[in-house]
Amino acid sequence: MNGRPATSRPRPLDDLLAELARTLVPVTAPERSPLDDLCGRVLAEDVAARLSMPPWNNSAMDGYALRAGDLAPDGETALPVVGTAAAGHPFDGDVPPGAAARIFTGAPLPAGLDTVVPQEDATRDGDLVRVPPGRCPGRHVRTAGEDFAAGDVLLRAGTRLDPRHVALLASAGHDGAMVRTRLRVAVFSTGDELVPPGASPGPGRIADSNRPMVAALARLGGARVTDLGCLRDDAARVRAALAAAARDHDVLITSGGVSVGDADHVAAAVAALGTLESWKVAMKPGKPLALGRIGGDGGRTARFLGLPGNPVSAFVTFCVVGRAVLARLSGQGPEVFDLPFRSARLAGALTRKPGRREFLRVALEHAANGPPRVRVLGNQGSAVLATLARADALMDLPEETDHLADGAGVRVLMLTEMPGLSA
Repeated sequence: MNGRPATSRPRPLDDLLAELARTLVPVTAPERSPLDDLCGRVLAEDVAARLSMPPWNNSAMDGYALRAGDLAPDGETALPVVGTAAAGHPFDGDVPPGAAARIFTGAPLPAGLDTVVPQEDATRDGDLVRVPPGRCPGRHVRTAGEDFAAGDVLLRAGTRLDPRHVALLASAGHDGAMVRTRLRVAVFSTGDELVPPGASPGPGRIADSNRPMVAALARLGGARVTDLGCLRDDAARVRAALAAAARDHDVLITSGGVSVGDADHVAAAVAALGTLESWKVAMKPGKPLALGRIGGDGGRTARFLGLPGNPVSAFVTFCVVGRAVLARLSGQGPEVFDLPFRSARLAGALTRKPGRREFLRVALEHAANGPPRVRVLGNQGSAVLATLARADALMDLPEETDHLADGAGVRVLMLTEMPGLSA
């Protein structure tokens, strides 16, 4: 249809991210899902509390509940203990003025009482409890609705849910929520040189590491992934496979085949089947990153994400671009394209050739005070997975940077902190 983009000049990364934030919209539909299937899903509507939490004033400690007005201003206070309140077993009698109740953590405060004295701060003397001076009125009481009140909006549409949100929903009286369906993602790899993981490669062949890595990354982002294997370096087969997958998937992700080699058929197939919107990005590793659509002539349209063939390049481009694309299509807001940088300091000097924005694999070295220090890991080749596996973060180097001194301020993407990249 539209062919490759008119220019072959790599696009600045920030320009690409800004355009995607502006143009991409969610493609998934809303459905109701139970609590046990919410993690990784994206809320389709705001959620308000059905209950207040806590529903009544209750004790934050094991001890004795009393009225603050019964405490002597100076000296010890002795009060008769007239009953016991425990979690699940509230005291249903009256506690008269000048008396106290034995109480346990989580138990409702009997009517009229407003203070809890922890048991370690009081002395039991038969039917009396003796409270030393200096007790603070109102202490150790969780007041009704202090967490949230019925009707409060707890979570907004577009929130990607994790176990914290599941607990909040359950506490607020919900047994499920309206969420967006999981994004349907098909994952391919390409190349005659690839063999399945675990197979003996043989001469000129290597194990396919990209496909299981990309599938795992997409699943961490909450997608429902279909592994469609490895595409041979055959233009007709590549085109047919992409067309078939586009019929029942929201996103197709390939690795390899989007560069300029004679055997790189993926980009041409996407251009023939739909639109290739972006072909190169000015970053290292990861220059041959392709984005587009397949379909669009009255039928369904699938988004296309073509990652580079080198495994580190595929990982980095997914972290920086692909992760956010899947999150936005899944229903999250355009803010997912704002990269979550942290400040750090470089351990050791660095010299490099300027001209392209670069993401280096670095290890974290905790500092006694101030921002953490990061050290550049050994071999930074785009096919070297060992340094990627040891990396804690990716250090972002601007295009013009040619030298950094030891201790220089830098910014990094912490891999364990990027939404959608950790379990």
